[in-house]
Amino acid sequence: MLETKRIIFVVNPISGTTGKKRILQLIESRLDKEKYSCDIVTTKYQGHATEIARAAANQGVDIVCAIGGDGTVNETARALVHTETALAIIPCGSGNGLARHLHIPVDPIGAIKVLNEGYIQPMDYGLVNEHPFFCTCGVGFDAFISMRFAQAGKRGPLTYAENILKTGLQYNPETYDVEVEDDAKNKTSYKAFLISCANACQYGNNAYIAPQASVRDGLLDVTIIEPFGAIDAPAISFQLFNGTLDKNSRIKTFRCKKLHIHRQDKGAIHYDGDPIVTGKDMDVEIVPQGILCVASSSEGMVAPAENIQNFIAEHFNEMYLRSEELLQRNLIMKQRIGKLNSDIMRKLSGKRKEE
Repeated sequence: MLETKRIIFVVNPISGTTGKKRILQLIESRLDKEKYSCDIVTTKYQGHATEIARAAANQGVDIVCAIGGDGTVNETARALVHTETALAIIPCGSGNGLARHLHIPVDPIGAIKVLNEGYIQPMDYGLVNEHPFFCTCGVGFDAFISMRFAQAGKRGPLTYAENILKTGLQYNPETYDVEVEDDAKNKTSYKAFLISCANACQYGNNAYIAPQASVRDGLLDVTIIEPFGAIDAPAISFQLFNGTLDKNSRIKTFRCKKLHIHRQDKGAIHYDGDPIVTGKDMDVEIVPQGILCVASSSEGMVAPAENIQNFIAEHFNEMYLRSEELLQRNLIMKQRIGKLNSDIMRKLSGKRKEE
């Protein structure tokens, strides 16, 4: 008989766009109990997922599964680098970039199925100014939008798109000095809308900033988007979502293991969508095979037709989960009203007997 593996589910109760109660019910009903024994821990504050995952790795737990968005995944994964504990993901965030790249379904039933299959292999991760990232990091417009998105007060692709449409054409590109692999002779200046350094192929929501990226090739995929006007914007947006951005003449792409970016002023950068304000310099490098991950055996960009199918399935699934939650709430409300009616009738009956 095979020994069961221990798995801890880390739940961020406030992240993402989908409620977690239904997901926890699905874990109870669909997780392979012959393969796994499990515990569920809820985060209580920012950084708590890192603490939980670090403690689990120190205890020799086999898998820590992040239930949440890209921020929860990053918090969990950073504690698992260079350990024997594997990362798993049940995505329920607003972007789910790493999960999508790893072909982990946004549908929680599908994500649990991937977990039950138990395919574990090493993958790369990145460092930007010593901050670990697992999907993308960047400077320029994507960092600016990440900052706006974080301050928006609501999440989801519509908020992201709204911020892009409102500010995209008014954004003022900066000039960056880019030095590759500590080679001073290989330093180039770019006036750029953004510079993205990708381990995985997309930001999330199937927006492919680096269509050819792989988390298993030991390389960063660097994408530099030059300034563009209103005429070019629709084509760039279309190419971003159909995976052909690297074919645009205004896009410069290359691969490397390490690079240094210098700008004139301090400002925002992002890693896995989380923005921070930092100085004028940005050091980025890839760490090959630095973390174990439970995922599909395939990775990377999916065909446009499959993207459409996934989009429909995801939104249908979200509506289903929300309807299930509403039904649960209605049932609880009916039970409370029923109990209240019973209590009232009991009291009225008692009074009549006294009379």
